[in-house]
Amino acid sequence: MAQVPTGIITHAQRVCRLYKKAVRLTQSWYTPRHAFRYHAVLVRERFDQNKDIKDMRTARKLVEEGEAELFQKAHPQPIGWANSPGGLAYGREVELPDWVLDYWHPLEKAQYPDYFARREQRKKEYVLWWEKQYGKSQPRDDHH
Repeated sequence: MAQVPTGIITHAQRVCRLYKKAVRLTQSWYTPRHAFRYHAVLVRERFDQNKDIKDMRTARKLVEEGEAELFQKAHPQPIGWANSPGGLAYGREVELPDWVLDYWHPLEKAQYPDYFARREQRKKEYVLWWEKQYGKSQPRDDHH
C-alpha cells in the first residue's frame, strides 16, 4: 500500500484552497475590518470572473498563475491563530493524568457520584486484571 498516492487533489479543491489562501493573505495585509472586507470582495470577484471556464488547460494555467501571484504577494508576518499548528499556544493544553482525580475532595467527588462510582469499580477491575496477568506485587524490603 506504500505506492498509493494520497496527495492528489482535484482541480476544484485546488481552486478552493487558493481562494482561502488569497482571502487569508488579504486579511494579513488589510487589518481594519472594513478594508479587509472590501478587498476580500475584490478577491471573490476575480475568482467569479473565471468560474465558468470549461477548458481545463486554461483553468489549470489560471490556478498556477494565481498560486505564483500568491507567492509573490506573501506577507512577511501573516496572521496566525494561537491554537493552530505553528501558533504560539499550539499544544500547550496540559492533559492532567488520571491519578489527579484521586486527590479530589470528597465534596467535589459528591458532585459526580455516578462517575466516581464507576471509576472506583474500574480501578478494582484493573487491579484484578493486573494481579491475574502479573501476579500480586511483593512488599519491598527497604531496610538496606
